[in-house]
Amino acid sequence: MKMKEEKALAKVILLNGSPHAKGCTWAALDEMIGIFEKENIETELIHVGNKDIRGCIACGFCKKNGKCVFNDDLVNEVAPKFETAEGLVVGSPVYYSSPNGTILSFMDRLFYSTPYSKHMKVGAAVVSCRRGGNTASFDVLNKYFTISGMPVASSSYWNQVHGRAAKDVKKDLEGLQTMRNLARNMAFMIKAFADAKEKCGLPEMETDYFTSFADGK
Repeated sequence: MKMKEEKALAKVILLNGSPHAKGCTWAALDEMIGIFEKENIETELIHVGNKDIRGCIACGFCKKNGKCVFNDDLVNEVAPKFETAEGLVVGSPVYYSSPNGTILSFMDRLFYSTPYSKHMKVGAAVVSCRRGGNTASFDVLNKYFTISGMPVASSSYWNQVHGRAAKDVKKDLEGLQTMRNLARNMAFMIKAFADAKEKCGLPEMETDYFTSFADGK
């Protein structure tokens, strides 16, 4: 008798911020996907870096309508997937010691235009570089999570891989190990948070105060 497959416990969205579909960033994310599958966590890899994505124009449309004013790309398509996911991995190559501008424009609009709570969704940033600029890029991406009440998953080293092409990343054994450990830690956090939420609920999040000093005092 064939046993029924166990239903996936949770879902993680992985964003590939590289313009190359199967480049260095993809190689890092793909290593994580293999571990997520073993942990019975559903994944969806979304290629962002090859899209024509403009930046946020601070128009306020999303605050009134619950979605971004622009329907020119993936932002409004990914938003409902992000709402139902338990984890988000953002991967990017390093450009002048910063993430790719396309993924930054995407993240600005995705995070600002989603009114629902991101509280206790698990976030992880992954960067790929030939040689340097990785930790600065890593820091930029992590700030999206830390301003949104999203616990940040860490690994056995900074979440980075090295190489000019995917074949080089495959030689970066410590980098690949870091990706696997990151996925395991992220899977553990997602499962632990789900268990804690069921037993005692999520931590209270106060939102009463918003310091702007609009009166000039």
